[in-house]
Amino acid sequence: MKTERRYDIDWLRVIAIGLLLIYHIAIVFQPWALFVGFVKSDEPMNALWKPMTLLNVWRIPFLFYVSGMGVYFALGKRNWQQLIGERAKRILLPFLFGIIAITPLHMILFQKFYKMPLSYYPHMGHLWFLGNIFCYVLILLPVFYYLKHRPESGFKMIAAKIMSNPLGPLSVTLLFVLETLLVKPQIFAMYAETWHGFFLGLIAFACGFLLMYSGTSFWQTVLKWKWGYFGLALVLYLVRYSIFNLEAPGYLMAIESNCWIFWIFGLGYQFLNKPGKLLSYLSKAAYPVYIIHMFVLYAGANLILPLSIPVTLQFIVLTLFTFILCFLLYEFIIRRIRILHPIFGLKWEFSKINEQIETISVQE
Repeated sequence: MKTERRYDIDWLRVIAIGLLLIYHIAIVFQPWALFVGFVKSDEPMNALWKPMTLLNVWRIPFLFYVSGMGVYFALGKRNWQQLIGERAKRILLPFLFGIIAITPLHMILFQKFYKMPLSYYPHMGHLWFLGNIFCYVLILLPVFYYLKHRPESGFKMIAAKIMSNPLGPLSVTLLFVLETLLVKPQIFAMYAETWHGFFLGLIAFACGFLLMYSGTSFWQTVLKWKWGYFGLALVLYLVRYSIFNLEAPGYLMAIESNCWIFWIFGLGYQFLNKPGKLLSYLSKAAYPVYIIHMFVLYAGANLILPLSIPVTLQFIVLTLFTFILCFLLYEFIIRRIRILHPIFGLKWEFSKINEQIETISVQE
């Protein structure tokens, strides 16, 4: 199996996590923030939610697609035992550590903000995504491993031929439409800890792998037809906005979601498939930043929301605070203290970790 590095996928993953941070910050300024466990500004910014609803329909499915693509590349260098071991280290360990030590911190800050009695309890919080990903690896690995050893199979040739047609990527959307018809989610974008989120993620994860497996035809198609997918996505969004008050029937939202994703893949393939020092840094930072961002966001909300400043300025300052502090914590603590690398999803470097432990022991 070919394992050519795809820098555009790395870039898109980084961008998607950046947008996730902005999305979570925007929730703080919505009147219903408290009902989903977020701290809430006393003065809402309702207008901010309209662009967020455009983002929300594709952001999580997109990350599941990219995660499935990552498994395709990982299987090019590992057998199935190695892949499970590597994913246990990079996903399961940070997930379990996060449940115990990271997500309770932002809930304590939530309690502090509302002057509630402080209490500790482990929970998944925003890390539910990691739990889903590890389940998908275990469920789908037999199929993925089977396909890995048949790089020139008839299935691959059929998939490549289908994906060479502009309707080919849209055929994938039928699986997402079927999911909405069977599961019937009340709110399409309610992904966290729901069966809808689990099955939608499973489909996107599998499709991410299979699109990479099918070869270059998918990428050539989304490159050539990206503006067609954009146009269809925009029409569906306008229908959702003007007729359905932003919450259209699930099957329409599934089609819209995938059209945005195919457009983004096409843009990325055209403009972002190039290496660079900034990408190298951000791609390593993205995972730890994702893990810690809710704690940082709630810390910032405790400091900034009580200030007597305009709500627009609160949003700007909270956004800057969240991004800057996340990267400061990554750069000066997580990145430099190597014994922390495993619990934040960074690559294990045993020799350097042992050296650091020995240094700490000597200092003690």
